[in-house]
Amino acid sequence: MVLGLMTQIDVDVLIVGGGPAGLATAAALPQSAKVLVVHQDREIGKPVRTSGGSWIKDLQALGVPPDLYHPISEIEFRSDNERALHKLSRHRMAVLDVTGLYQWLAEAAEWRGCDIRTGVKFLTAKEDSGGYLSTLRGRDEGEFTVRSRYVIDASGQAHAVVSALGLGPKPTRQGVGVEYEYELIEGITRRAVLFVGETVLGGYGWIFPAPHGRIRIGVGVIHPDVETSPREIMEQLITPEFLDSYGLTLGELVHANAGILPSVAYDPRLVHGGVIRVGDTANFATPTVGEGIRQAIEFGRVLGAALGKTLEMGNAAPLRRYEKLCARAFKRNYHFGFRANKRIAQYGPAEWDRSVRRLKRLSEPQMAALLRSEFKLSMLMNSALTYVRRRVFGG
Repeated sequence: MVLGLMTQIDVDVLIVGGGPAGLATAAALPQSAKVLVVHQDREIGKPVRTSGGSWIKDLQALGVPPDLYHPISEIEFRSDNERALHKLSRHRMAVLDVTGLYQWLAEAAEWRGCDIRTGVKFLTAKEDSGGYLSTLRGRDEGEFTVRSRYVIDASGQAHAVVSALGLGPKPTRQGVGVEYEYELIEGITRRAVLFVGETVLGGYGWIFPAPHGRIRIGVGVIHPDVETSPREIMEQLITPEFLDSYGLTLGELVHANAGILPSVAYDPRLVHGGVIRVGDTANFATPTVGEGIRQAIEFGRVLGAALGKTLEMGNAAPLRRYEKLCARAFKRNYHFGFRANKRIAQYGPAEWDRSVRRLKRLSEPQMAALLRSEFKLSMLMNSALTYVRRRVFGG
């Protein structure tokens, strides 16, 4: 780099965000396309900003190596006075090695020929000569510009590209979570726990056995529905009494994670000319429990394949199909899930006790559908899930 001069890079596709959505999109683009992925953190997958809960069948379908997740065979729901335990056989869950997974995705993108640059912050962008001119700043190289035909906004809650170009506001309602990961000396190793009630009003907490002999304990709340800080909740939560109630003996605190997710209604418009939203920027995380890694990978790959066809064919029809496919996958489910999200954010301890009592009556498929925000039309017509929607969520 020449001192005093701004370097310019020319690519076909600029991807802003090196999380699962951005990396999956990059890896699915054709090798003929010149692709640059920029990521604000110094390292892919660090710091961790998600609890890493997912589903084994989905991970297998996505080709995720089994050494990157820890199987879960039970899930327990707890309120102040009620408990509901479900055995998992057909719908087994998993907790991911988040850093390992993201780095696995990055390796796939690099093998495809993508240029991945970490420690690079997206600053702004403008339309320019049938494409976009973006300004970025690297920790080492200073400011530089990127001219691209397309820009993928995979920046998550920041909505960096969309906001810079005036294509939409940043979400003002958001799920805010804090999680501590510990070495596990003694306790549950195959049971995930979701807890609600007095300790975490306006949200929920979780206990997830994790890979490498660890356990994750966290809480998430919805802002601005409540003003409580999840970090303050965590500081008061981890007491000997709390740990004893779950049979946990903890070792060293390995690290603390924090993350933010949009918690707004699904917006089906994902393609804004040459700017395309994917992952958390497109609000793909489930509105019930905020689980979105599998959707980010799956639909990131769909976007990469569609954009590759657009580059090859010279028209936007494949991108419109991507947008429609996402709408079919998310719009109805997220309509019901978001209604549930808004309602339960106002629940008090007594309402949570009633809900957990009702959760005891669910079958395993019903419970999984509820957590996955999969309110299929045929299932909504079925009395079981209609009961869930009306009685558990009061909708």
